Amino acid sequence: MKIFAYGIRDDEKPSLEKWKKANPDVEVDFTSEILTAETAPLAKGANGVVTLQTAPYTRDALEILNKFNIHNISIRNVGVDNFNFKDLNDLKFNLTSVPVYSPNAIAEHAVLLMGRLLRRIPEFDQKMDNGDFTWSPTIGKEYREQTIGVVGTGHIGRIVIKILQGFGAKVVAYDVYHNPEIEEQGLYVDSLEELYKQSNIITLHVPLFDSNKHMINEKAISEMNDGVYIINCARGELIDTDALIAGLDSGKIAGAGLDVLDDENSVFGKVWGSIDKIPNDKIKNLAQRLNVIVTPHSAFYTETAIHNMITTSFDSNKILIEGKKPSTLVDTKK
Repeated sequence: MKIFAYGIRDDEKPSLEKWKKANPDVEVDFTSEILTAETAPLAKGANGVVTLQTAPYTRDALEILNKFNIHNISIRNVGVDNFNFKDLNDLKFNLTSVPVYSPNAIAEHAVLLMGRLLRRIPEFDQKMDNGDFTWSPTIGKEYREQTIGVVGTGHIGRIVIKILQGFGAKVVAYDVYHNPEIEEQGLYVDSLEELYKQSNIITLHVPLFDSNKHMINEKAISEMNDGVYIINCARGELIDTDALIAGLDSGKIAGAGLDVLDDENSVFGKVWGSIDKIPNDKIKNLAQRLNVIVTPHSAFYTETAIHNMITTSFDSNKILIEGKKPSTLVDTKK
């Protein structure tokens, strides 16, 4: 049995070595390159591949894997929006994901972004870098005085709620599927419009579908309170960047914490030397603002999460190769 892995980073190698030692019957080879038509031939001879990337999985790359009789793909993350399910089904691929690797990592990051914005930390950083050690007039806000709207109450959203309640914040929530625990607490509102109406801060924790792309758009922002903060640690395409910039320009939006961005692949994962050299004007616009915090899709990036992503994805791929059905199997027929 052989597994070939794509996009392996140095920080993943210790966990991968532990997995290999625990599974001596599996031959593992890997590359730091992502899966493309050019790199797909590297997997020749393997029974399955493990991969992680934000770039699309192209049909021509999948066709090459299919030619090598590879039909088992395990990704090391949750989101499957960069796959075309028709391609997977046409070429008879099995796909697994890592549904839960560390919801705490992403939840904590989202709440930290809120806190940095509420206490205006980027402004203090700039002041102190310039030798200004005064506190006035950079006055902040407290969590316990905020009503925070949590959109999506899956694994991550529920942990966000618990953390925020620990700070004493009032929480309202919206999800198409109600969680019994959140339902029992009476936190759900009936619509996104009602959530926007009540919230001082809105944080997104939903997967990306065609139906919710740019759900935060000009109309949605117009329904929000003046001075709202928007947090996105889910998927960049949930927010219409033009509408976000317009809201920031008008003051309707007081600030934003963004771990993900629309068209982030044009910027993230590269060293530019300075913000001025960023080729994407919209992302540059956001990154230059003191009331916007941008992190490079790094909310997941903790030691615990990396270990779980490696272990679960390789376990899943091994189970697929053995002809069994892992609990992490993605339903690509829906």
